[in-house]
Amino acid sequence: MTVPTGPRTSHPLPTAAATLALAVLGVLAVVPAPATAAPAELVVATNGNDSAAGTVAAPLRTIQRAVDLAGPGTRILIRGGTYAPTGNVQITKSGTATAPITVSRYGSERVLLDGEQLPGTPAPVGGSLPNAQRGVLHIEKAGHWTIVGLEIANGPYGVYCRDCHHVVFDRLVTRDNYESGLQIQGASNDNQVLNLDSYGNRDPRKNGESADGLAIKEGSGTGNVVRGARLWNNVDDGFDAWLFTSPIRVENSVAWGNGVNRWGFPDFAGDGNGFKMGGGDPDPPAAHVIRNSIAFANATGGFVDNGNPGALVFDRNTAYRNGGTGFNVSRSKSTVTRNLSVRNKTAVSLGSATGSGNSWNIKSSWGDADLASTDSSVITGPRTPEGAIRSSNFLRPAAGTDLGARI
Repeated sequence: MTVPTGPRTSHPLPTAAATLALAVLGVLAVVPAPATAAPAELVVATNGNDSAAGTVAAPLRTIQRAVDLAGPGTRILIRGGTYAPTGNVQITKSGTATAPITVSRYGSERVLLDGEQLPGTPAPVGGSLPNAQRGVLHIEKAGHWTIVGLEIANGPYGVYCRDCHHVVFDRLVTRDNYESGLQIQGASNDNQVLNLDSYGNRDPRKNGESADGLAIKEGSGTGNVVRGARLWNNVDDGFDAWLFTSPIRVENSVAWGNGVNRWGFPDFAGDGNGFKMGGGDPDPPAAHVIRNSIAFANATGGFVDNGNPGALVFDRNTAYRNGGTGFNVSRSKSTVTRNLSVRNKTAVSLGSATGSGNSWNIKSSWGDADLASTDSSVITGPRTPEGAIRSSNFLRPAAGTDLGARI
């Protein structure tokens, strides 16, 4: 073989076609183009344009467009005003543990997502609601999102989260929806519901059978936590853990006025419990925990196991003036400690549950005179600027006895 000699000559870079051919032959490795970085911030406004850059000066028009453009670490900031979509916001992508995606109101501006124009508002009596249509915000198979400071009303569910994980719901208001205000379902883990206000939710298609303030139900997944929720005047229950088989922790929360037929539904089916800690058909065991929470003036029960046979924990809670039983734990292996039951139709139904330091362990009858205050105006009034429930001596024992909730 003759080997050419002499000086080397330069050669032009291969064309795209030549590069592809060489790559096929294994001669040249093709390096993919770098991925486009996710935008750090996107702004949405009612007067925006979805072809705009998504800045304060040139905002987007729809939340869905911002969600579509977002990636790990993106902050979506929504300017004040009412957004009335004709299709719900679909969140089906994920952030990461170190770079979650955030959807937040802009500063302290009030943002209302009004779902009245969505399908299923309401669905007909006895009708069904397709999965994809559930929720003004519909989150499915997605994780590492933080959603802050939005008001969501008049939707077929306010927020519906199926198979979701590591989602933080912070300082939301979900009201007057045609199903539960916020529902987490399916294989869902490590979600946090913080300082939620959820009220006036109802379900005409079921005559009040299933619209709760907050539902974590029909699924499983560890690490789900509720803190600082207020759940009131919902047609069914304040909180519902129906058929959720993994432990849920509920703390520092209040439920009142649930289960009253304020809408004149025929054949009314609302249950009217403050905190329903499980149940099903058949009833699966789940070791839910509820601490430092208050249930008052609900149509039926304050705190109920609802047939959940698991080892639940009820610690330092207060049930006041509920239409049925303050603490109904008769079908579970619950541990009940330092709870307070006052002026309920029945103070407690224990069954085989165990515990100590509860009001019924101290004396047989408690009344308003045993309480420092029965004025609920502070606990039901405006929250602190940080979103917390304002502290008061509502329903605390007058003598300073160490039992019941401290909120």
